Amino acid sequence: MAFFIRPSKFRHVYGTCAKRDVCYDNVRVSTNAWDTNLIKANPLFISINWQASGGGAFAVIPHTQVGKLPDNYPLYRGHTAPVLDTDFNPFNDYVVASGSEDSKVMIWSIPEQYEEEQEEVVPLLKLAGHGRKVGHVLFHPVADNVLASASTDLTIKLWDIEKGIERQQITGHMEIIQSMSWNYNGSLLATTCRDKKLRVFDVRANKIVQQGAGHQGIKGSRVVWMGEMDRLATTGFSRMSDRQLNLWDATNLAKPIKSEYIDTSSGVLMPFYDTDTKMLYVAGKGDGNIRYFEYDNDELYFLSEFKAADPQRGLCFVPKRGVHVAECEIARAYKVGSTLIEPISFIVPRKSDAFQSDLFPPCAGDEAALTADAFFEGQNANPHLIDLEKGFSAKEKKEFIPTVVEEPVMSPKEEMDYKSSYIELKKENEEIKSQLNEREVKIRQLKLELDKLNIQLSELALAKKADEEKPHSDNALTE
Repeated sequence: MAFFIRPSKFRHVYGTCAKRDVCYDNVRVSTNAWDTNLIKANPLFISINWQASGGGAFAVIPHTQVGKLPDNYPLYRGHTAPVLDTDFNPFNDYVVASGSEDSKVMIWSIPEQYEEEQEEVVPLLKLAGHGRKVGHVLFHPVADNVLASASTDLTIKLWDIEKGIERQQITGHMEIIQSMSWNYNGSLLATTCRDKKLRVFDVRANKIVQQGAGHQGIKGSRVVWMGEMDRLATTGFSRMSDRQLNLWDATNLAKPIKSEYIDTSSGVLMPFYDTDTKMLYVAGKGDGNIRYFEYDNDELYFLSEFKAADPQRGLCFVPKRGVHVAECEIARAYKVGSTLIEPISFIVPRKSDAFQSDLFPPCAGDEAALTADAFFEGQNANPHLIDLEKGFSAKEKKEFIPTVVEEPVMSPKEEMDYKSSYIELKKENEEIKSQLNEREVKIRQLKLELDKLNIQLSELALAKKADEEKPHSDNALTE
């Protein structure tokens, strides 16, 4: 019997882990229990959630600083509770955002070089508005300086970080938001939630465009938008706690196009999609495996699997403009271990040293296609693409200067008056609340009494009707 082998230029992709001396050692990775990837990367830097005392912190490590990090490595301090997630601005490699348990979002400028005795970096901007911890931050793929933040107060906020203001609030989740992903032009946002629902939002209208039942397991679920197509990939667990990979049509979430069983391990699966090669990478927390699939005609074809003995606590992929084109490196991941960050290169073997245009089509660049104002006015645009044939070189640092209006500083007397007024208003508010509660209780009691009276009235009416019908029946019997 002859077996048909599907032709694919990515059939022989293999992953290689970097040697120890070009890894990043002596990393104190955060031990917080929040379900996050722990790490983000851009073509110049890696950010990692750091285990620090005295509030939350994270570190930003240049790609060039390989080897063992010093014990007093400069940390980005400013949060008063552990940092849960970070993300780099795709249009300014020196700007990074962070979300924390202190319910704040902070924006930071990365120095080109750390000073010799520098111990910490302070934030440029603090964004307050969420009522509870901020678990996810994600920059817009097309509009400049637009950031989405998801909180356990069950809302997603869209920020204009240049002006330091909230531009939109997205509501509709019934439980904690577990992951979110923008579509290709950033007009829609897909989310997974602890209520086991998969949703697609029109972010500017605060409207749920599609909603459907996602993975039915109780553990974490993730979603990733598959490039220019109206397709979503989700990872999660079945009712029997099997790990699953589902493929969805974003315009109809009634049921998945395809559902694939992965295995019975307990770690959350982290999906990453490469728009240029149409490859989906799926990495499991707590194991050392990274599976990769190729998408074609609503099918996910399994290609191969990268296996390592050391388990990964988190993973991220560098943007395509940061890969080594000359080595036919189609993707590069950064794997978080207990104290080590390891680069993993995914390579297509080719004999020729020439530029492989079939492997590296034009990819998303570092120029924004829209301003924040244009995006919130309703304009859409696809990302600006760049050609990698001549190689990509990062631009010089572009200073990020927020145009936030500073709040006037109050004198001690004004501050005391403000505090006393605040205490009085708070006391008055509490009194009003207690009065309202008392009235609500009274209303409920009156409603119960009214229901009893209605029952009694209906019983009396029935009895009266029965009495009226009784003489008629007696007369009929005598006749």
